[in-house]
Amino acid sequence: MATSEIKTKSDEFVRIENVVKKFGDSNAVDNVNLSIAKNELFALLGSSGCGKSTLLRMLAGLETVTSGRIFVDGEDLATMPPYKRPVNMMFQSYALFPHMSVEANIAFGLRQESTPKNEIKERVADVLNLVQMSKYAQRKPHQLSGGQQQRVALARSLVKRPKLLLLDEPMSALDKKIRQKTQLELVNIIDKVDVTCVMVTHDQEEAMTMAGRLAVMSEGRIVQIGSPTQVYEFPNSRFCAEFVGSTNLFEGTVVADDSDHIFVESEELEARIYVSHGITGPLGMPVGISVRPERLQLSLDKPATPHNWARGVVSDVAYMGSYSLYHVRLPSGKKVVSHLSSSHLMSEGVPSYNDEVFVHWSPASGVVLTQ
Repeated sequence: MATSEIKTKSDEFVRIENVVKKFGDSNAVDNVNLSIAKNELFALLGSSGCGKSTLLRMLAGLETVTSGRIFVDGEDLATMPPYKRPVNMMFQSYALFPHMSVEANIAFGLRQESTPKNEIKERVADVLNLVQMSKYAQRKPHQLSGGQQQRVALARSLVKRPKLLLLDEPMSALDKKIRQKTQLELVNIIDKVDVTCVMVTHDQEEAMTMAGRLAVMSEGRIVQIGSPTQVYEFPNSRFCAEFVGSTNLFEGTVVADDSDHIFVESEELEARIYVSHGITGPLGMPVGISVRPERLQLSLDKPATPHNWARGVVSDVAYMGSYSLYHVRLPSGKKVVSHLSSSHLMSEGVPSYNDEVFVHWSPASGVVLTQ
């Protein structure tokens, strides 16, 4: 995750107020409100059709706003055409001109604005150095790797010195190994320039690696905003718990609620669920308890604790190298997943397919979800 600090409201640079975008009778973006700080790298995360790309295109001026307002650095963009906005967008296809050299691709926008030749030369040289592509300046796009093409596209976006940089699925054209390396490179480049960045992605790992904050979107609405740690560790709904990462979700009802703990009865488990914090709500309220796979432990022996456990049978094992994913079927029929490190398995013993095991977790590992 990017380590830039979360800015205060006084540093607000982008403000989206009650924005709606309709296509016919359907709302692609439904009453979105959002503030983004100056020099922040912010991610819009969601599945296809959630409205994230439409919101990005409205920032760029490629889609009109049905209702609501968008401000960038205090300027209302409502009536401002795309070419006058202090915004540049890097498309997921990169859209490089195949007949032009790297240098010419980067300089294209400046030439269209009749920027003086000396200034063009200086600015292009600066961004080529920034993205470490100076020695490839005379190559054509087809002579570059996917990662190199992406850096050229980024340089072309930055050379115009936009106040706001928009990234549309910036890593989608790269294979996984290159993508992981390029994510960090891209963050480091953006950190070196005075630009606020909004990126759109459906890749949770990408959003959590690159962004200082992210917004999870569903059906045109923002359902949670926070740092990657906040959104992953403390999801505010069943949707966020299941969409960001993976989770084991136990449904039940609250049977005891004190200031420092609650008990939940679940038909999916043999033992009661004990959570080490209280909630606001009546007894009998239905809740979901989210337990991440890395927090769900397996053992061959029954846990000593009277809470937070169930017996089950190993139904599948996926070996991932540094860890293994164990799928366990409980007597209720529910399947749960435990993410166990190889070092843990070596010290505790390795359960096999069809073995009877016990799943268990600590009172602090469960997150109570009321939505």
